Amino acid sequence: MASATSLALPYLNRELSWLEFNARVLEEALDDRVPLLERLKFLAIFSTNLDEFYMVRVAGLRRKVAAGAKQYAPEPLTPPEQLEAIRERVNELLGRRRRALRRELLPALAQHGIEIVPMDALDDDERARMAGYFETQVFPVLTPLAVDPGHPFPYISNLSLSLAVDIRDPETGKSHFARVKVPRSLPRWVGTGRGHRFVALEQVIGTNLGALFPGMDVERWYTFRITRYSDLELGQMDQPEDLLETIEQQVFQRRFGEVVRLEVQREMPESIRQLLMEELSETESQYVAPVSLRDLHDQDDLLELGDLMQLASLDVPELRDAPHTPMVPSAFREGRNIFEAIRERDVLVHHPYESFSASVEAFLEAAANDPQVLAIKVTLYRTSGDTAIERALTEAAEAGKQVAVLIELQARFDEANNINFARTMENYGIHVAYGLPGLKTHAKTVLVVRRDFDGIRRYVHLGTGNYNSKTARLYTDVGLFTCNPQIGADLSDLFNSLTGVSRQIHYRRLAIAPRNLRARTLQLIQREAEHAKAGRGGRIIAKMNALVDPEIIAALYEASQAGVEIDLIVRGICCLVPGIKDVSERIRVISIIGRFLEHSRIVHFANGGTPEYYIGSADWMPRNFDRRVEAMTPIEDVALHRGIQLVLETCLADNRQAWELGSDGTYRRRQPGNQTERATQVVLSKHPWGDATPRPARKRARTKTI
Repeated sequence: MASATSLALPYLNRELSWLEFNARVLEEALDDRVPLLERLKFLAIFSTNLDEFYMVRVAGLRRKVAAGAKQYAPEPLTPPEQLEAIRERVNELLGRRRRALRRELLPALAQHGIEIVPMDALDDDERARMAGYFETQVFPVLTPLAVDPGHPFPYISNLSLSLAVDIRDPETGKSHFARVKVPRSLPRWVGTGRGHRFVALEQVIGTNLGALFPGMDVERWYTFRITRYSDLELGQMDQPEDLLETIEQQVFQRRFGEVVRLEVQREMPESIRQLLMEELSETESQYVAPVSLRDLHDQDDLLELGDLMQLASLDVPELRDAPHTPMVPSAFREGRNIFEAIRERDVLVHHPYESFSASVEAFLEAAANDPQVLAIKVTLYRTSGDTAIERALTEAAEAGKQVAVLIELQARFDEANNINFARTMENYGIHVAYGLPGLKTHAKTVLVVRRDFDGIRRYVHLGTGNYNSKTARLYTDVGLFTCNPQIGADLSDLFNSLTGVSRQIHYRRLAIAPRNLRARTLQLIQREAEHAKAGRGGRIIAKMNALVDPEIIAALYEASQAGVEIDLIVRGICCLVPGIKDVSERIRVISIIGRFLEHSRIVHFANGGTPEYYIGSADWMPRNFDRRVEAMTPIEDVALHRGIQLVLETCLADNRQAWELGSDGTYRRRQPGNQTERATQVVLSKHPWGDATPRPARKRARTKTI
């Protein structure tokens, strides 16, 4: 049998795979089984997802094209081919978004009294209200910026919505171009005073432009919006002396990144489009391409659809998902001392089905208030100004405990939040560190050192999600509480390497990136292949956010050829191609999209009848294995294995929220048919560790070969 590594590696393009993930998000906006305002929410999420995709991924590809970068295996497309394929697919998705909004969502919302109406649809009372609102709330914050020999083309901020205004001087007959920014400090949707009836803020401004240009004739106006390159570039420079200051400077410079996308109102005339493209293309870098027609999007007449999230949050219960109340983990109920509970046995928690505040936050609060606790150490990747976590850490420091916080300043688009959090921590005398040179710290870990009745003991939390109470209500994640001495010792070694000077390589139980996580993962996959070859069967189930790494994909192909049955639950990007004869015919891939964002990373290996389970912070991507600090821990308490297995089986049995990836690279939504509908997140909301009720086994699909 030919090895996968001896063939051209079947590999789906990363960027196109991400677009297919976002297409699945958009499909939730079109699914009439989803409550109406939740559908509007998914359309808004699709739009903000696409913004970030252009700010980072498309922006990076444009720079590669301008620099003449080459194609590297196993990537099937050159950078120019990728950009062209992205443009075509995005145009299809934007057309679908427009039709979804105009033909389905807005008419359906109007039937429930929720409307976005133009100014000319208002009655006299509503117009009077809008006029008063403009005069008192809007007009004072507007700044009209004309373009002429005495006024250069103004700076346009990233993702800002603007009006392009065509003005004529009635005395000279000369035309002028002006730009008016739609202020982000005001609500995008202005209530008319009649129920849930709104006017877009740009409509209010456009109708009253005469007040901004007295004595001039406002001929016409159109909306436009730009997207700028917004990635940080620390990887391209020597390690800075002051990482905090350097990142602050780069966050500031981000606002001046080159324009990579220009969105314009569909009716905007060619002359104004050309003016915008010319003025927005000025750059001093030879590696930055000018704005062209390929960077122009004109699919919509209503721009900045991420703002629809404001309407999706309207308090109309019958149009939204039922409220979700997390359960208190059984181990922590009835006011038990949290350290006693962990000392008794390991505890797994599953968010948001089980409470983050009653587990992770309670753990930190108990550590802060317990006089027997000597030290607290924590890694923070995405902060949110969490009062409970911040309060626990600062109270612990004020109580004289040793507190060390590793804050990752480079968490994309959360840099400013993390910088502010770091300064707050330092002001309380907390030891703040920023990690290792050239690496992002992405591990989710807490270490509490406590003086117990029988000596010093380490209490540990390792999770798959950030210590962020906001995302803990929206993301599915799992976490392990343990006082296992070897895991605790490993975590001490990890923190010492992060806050001090260390070349720690060997760990007892944890697998740590970039030291040994890749090697350990490959070894586990290869071990499963050896079991299959020896007739002991072979089974891998892996749940993650993204699967990109070519070496891991090649190992999975080889395991499939050896006889290992492999199920992958990959929410987003998946570059592996399942179902190819003699290569990946034993591999199946599904993606689950729903109310909560699937974020947990769980791996199961059958191991010849002695099953092993792991959870961790890393997806199977090159950056996670090679350029980040990640932690993966085994779940050693056998009593916990059944719950994790049920969670994985619940995902695999999903016939409502799951999409199957075919060998042609296309995702197809599963349908319940004549079976009982089983939606993963509905089941887990009732049974956080899976429903043990027997159910018909789902056939393992065999997809067509390519």
